[in-house]
Amino acid sequence: MENETKKCKHCKTDILKDAKVCPNCKKKQGGKLKWIIIAVVVLGVIGAAMGGGKGSTTTQEPKVSDNKDKSDNDKVNETKEETKEETKDQTAEPEVSTEFKNALKKAEQYSDTMHMSKQGIYDQLTSEYGEKFSAEAAQYAVDNLQADYKKNALEKAKEYQETMSMSLEAIKDQLISEYGEKFTQEEADYAIANLPQ
Repeated sequence: MENETKKCKHCKTDILKDAKVCPNCKKKQGGKLKWIIIAVVVLGVIGAAMGGGKGSTTTQEPKVSDNKDKSDNDKVNETKEETKEETKDQTAEPEVSTEFKNALKKAEQYSDTMHMSKQGIYDQLTSEYGEKFSAEAAQYAVDNLQADYKKNALEKAKEYQETMSMSLEAIKDQLISEYGEKFTQEEADYAIANLPQ
């Protein structure tokens, strides 16, 4: 699945097609997505209310024939106990909620297509004008995101160098600014050191 981008209506930088707020200029992007989501939810509620209940299906445990000897029954019981223990081991792992999984997917999109910093991704995920994920879901996403933030800083620096003709010092300031890209000093230093001259 290829991530699509569009131009910000205000600053004309490339942003994710479904972004609600430009991470560069922080201005809200209008759109019909909210109305589409509302329509889907309403249709889903109507469909659920009109749809009939699903019939329950039961599965029966296979019966052991009476003409088998006791050792066969013991083997079956041992197998059942082993299966129960394996099931307990598998369910011991905590299940990740859908919200957390979606936050991680969105974080991957921001990292891969827009080369955002860890703090920038977190802020975009939790923004009331952005993705509106909970702080916990956003923290899970940035903690579990497999991203090379030095590489992201370098890619963002290249964008500034090529499209805005900025000086190295201005690029570095933009990379570390709390109103800009929010990369760490180390990530910004790496980007500046590795920019093509």
